[in-house]
Amino acid sequence: MSRGTGRRRSKGGVEGAKELRAAWPGLRRTWLYLQPYLRPHRRLMVGGVLALLADVGFRLMEPWPLAWVLNAVVDPARRNADLVPFLAMCAAAVVAFAALRAGASYLSTVALASAGNRAMTSVRSDLYQHLLALSLRFHATARSGDLLNRLIGDVGRVQDVAITAALPLAGNVITLVGMAGVMLWLDPLLGAVLLAALPLFLVTSSRQSRRITTAARDQRRREGELAGTVAETLGAIHVVQSYGLEAELGRQFGRSNAGSLRDGVRGARLSAGLERKTDLLVGLATAVILFAGGSRVVAGQLSPGELIVFLNYLKSAFKPLRDLAKYTGRLAKAAASGERILDLADEAPDVAERPDARKARRFAGDVRFEGVSASWDGRHTVLHDVELHVPAGSRVGLVGRSGSGKSTLVSLLVRLQDPVAGRVLVDGQDVRDLTLASLRSQVAVVPQDTVLFAASLRENIRLGRPGASDEEVQRAAVLSNVHEFAVRLPEGYNTVLGERGSTLSGGQRQRVAIARAMLRDAPLVVLDEAITGLDVTTGSRVVEALDRLTRGRTTFVISHDPQAVRDCDLVVRVHEGRVVEVTRQTTGDATTDLDADRGDLHAGAR
Repeated sequence: MSRGTGRRRSKGGVEGAKELRAAWPGLRRTWLYLQPYLRPHRRLMVGGVLALLADVGFRLMEPWPLAWVLNAVVDPARRNADLVPFLAMCAAAVVAFAALRAGASYLSTVALASAGNRAMTSVRSDLYQHLLALSLRFHATARSGDLLNRLIGDVGRVQDVAITAALPLAGNVITLVGMAGVMLWLDPLLGAVLLAALPLFLVTSSRQSRRITTAARDQRRREGELAGTVAETLGAIHVVQSYGLEAELGRQFGRSNAGSLRDGVRGARLSAGLERKTDLLVGLATAVILFAGGSRVVAGQLSPGELIVFLNYLKSAFKPLRDLAKYTGRLAKAAASGERILDLADEAPDVAERPDARKARRFAGDVRFEGVSASWDGRHTVLHDVELHVPAGSRVGLVGRSGSGKSTLVSLLVRLQDPVAGRVLVDGQDVRDLTLASLRSQVAVVPQDTVLFAASLRENIRLGRPGASDEEVQRAAVLSNVHEFAVRLPEGYNTVLGERGSTLSGGQRQRVAIARAMLRDAPLVVLDEAITGLDVTTGSRVVEALDRLTRGRTTFVISHDPQAVRDCDLVVRVHEGRVVEVTRQTTGDATTDLDADRGDLHAGAR
């Protein structure tokens, strides 16, 4: 890693320049991406902008009561006059302008922040749905921690910067334009001092801002890598502790964390340096105004009050410059975060629903693979010209070594990927002509490693068919032998399971997966090494539940053990992506009791 970093830094002139030029276009791309999300909140945004303009107007008025008082006090013609009413009026004006500006600032902040928060909430929701729709090929290569960082961290950073940096900066830029206009109207010569300082600031800050952007982008990349490392480590914590890898993984994390620290410190140092340069520039401009303005007051070409307004405006007019320096690092991080969001949003799913796709009726379960070839990456073929017919209601065993293509063959059935050649038919219909929802709702999968969520047992079972009643959930639990351990849990079906079902045994998790499949009432069932690794006692309870689930349904049994498919009607041997043997077997008759149980379970659902 260090050699790669050194190589990257050694030719930073070329690669760095390319990255730097892409920073502000990245902000523009992010803005264009966000516009459709902002349109529904146009009224809030228009109201916020109007309040922002009012805030600027009252800000321009604030120094004038002080100028009026100063001119009145130093005016010899008014020394003997009663200035108390005038001073009271000016004091009231100061309070009124401050109150009105505070109110306008509050309204603009709340309105624009509300619009931004609502828009970014929709962005996060759509991005999550998009992430769920991306293909397994994408998820196989992406790091879950980095995806989580984009979904939560990067969206949150763009949202935060839009409210706490971009909004004040926009107000200050409008103020700068207004104040520059007033200063040029009062005294063109002194106003020109302000205009002359602006190009000097832009030249000074441009190179520094680019370096800050690069540091921010590097830091966000490293943070994504750190999040990926943490997610992978915590997901395999039992392996980490079993092998005593805590110290080694801690050292690896420390090295990556130190790299993130270096990038963060570098960005903070560059931002602080830019702020201090801006302060120096403001001081020089103020000194010029003070000297030239004072000379013009002495010459009678400018009133003392107008000089005070000039100095006040100068201080306020350079606030956008200070803010630009202050927020450059945050804006750069927002640009990097926006680019990471867009990269994810631009990722196209491998499996897309056709515009004319139709909703599938309930399947009988006749499945055909006609000349099917498949590839996960588009380069290496993992299935070659598969021809296979599975009659409705059949139980087919897919056997072969790990990596032979068994799971890939079944993945084509539910369109986790599409074949690169040939077609998959269910009841004579090409699965690509059907909507994804209507296809996948008719397939139930019981995997070897059942994934449970940190929710109640009841809700975990209900995932098989969201919307099922509590009675239907419990009937499925009874038929899948879940009920016998559910009643012993502390809160029964309402017991919240640990993350990934860590509070249940392997056999119990498998039975929960079977309960889900029972509740789904799917005509096609896939058992992917469903009893592998279970002991004899536990396995028998799982097998009993699987018999109830699969009786009368088209069932695919994936296994590397020939004994696991001895009761199948059809045994298909797969080797290196090819079907090398198909054997038809004779199985016993189904028992009517099991059919009656399943009919009782789903009578209400239909």
